[in-house]
Amino acid sequence: MSIKIRQAKVEDAPFLAQMMLQSSRAGKKVGLFDLIFETNDDKQLLQKLEKLATTEAKSHCNYRNFLVAETDGQSVGSLCSYEPRKATKEVFIKALQEVGCSSEIADTLEIFYECELNVLRTAILFDFMEELEGFIDVGVLKALMQKSLLTARLRGYSIAQTIIEIGSLESELFYKKLGFRVVDERECERYKESFGRTGLKLLSVEF
Repeated sequence: MSIKIRQAKVEDAPFLAQMMLQSSRAGKKVGLFDLIFETNDDKQLLQKLEKLATTEAKSHCNYRNFLVAETDGQSVGSLCSYEPRKATKEVFIKALQEVGCSSEIADTLEIFYECELNVLRTAILFDFMEELEGFIDVGVLKALMQKSLLTARLRGYSIAQTIIEIGSLESELFYKKLGFRVVDERECERYKESFGRTGLKLLSVEF
């Protein structure tokens, strides 16, 4: 199977919305975007996420941060890479307000941000690494990661990091096979109450 990796375009927003929702839930009934947008209706959530991918405020969810994997002209996977010193919590809040969230959204986000991890401001951060059902274990994610690391290296980065939930064994194993290691971990009671997961882990790799 031939896999093509390309930079995402604005017209990829519907696909990226699907990948972001899939990633945020990660086997859970409720994910972060269910809480943010106060609904678990997939159609409404996808509409909101599609708008979030194209906001003027360039949050980590912006389409410009994504690579898309294609095979036979079909989009089958995504990977987001962004600079945490630029795509800050404040920028995320601005982007969410662009799509209709109130100023109180900051309180909801604290469920995630209070699990504060030692993210390096000089690192590139990966998120929303997802593939379509039916294309699992055919090399999509590995191709996305290899391209992302190469691009990051050309931009002058030497450290990449990612955040996963404690208990996400498949994701942790995948990253460790690529050389990532756990460098920080935080258990958070509110996160556990909201999502049924005890907290978050930070993984890092030098390349």
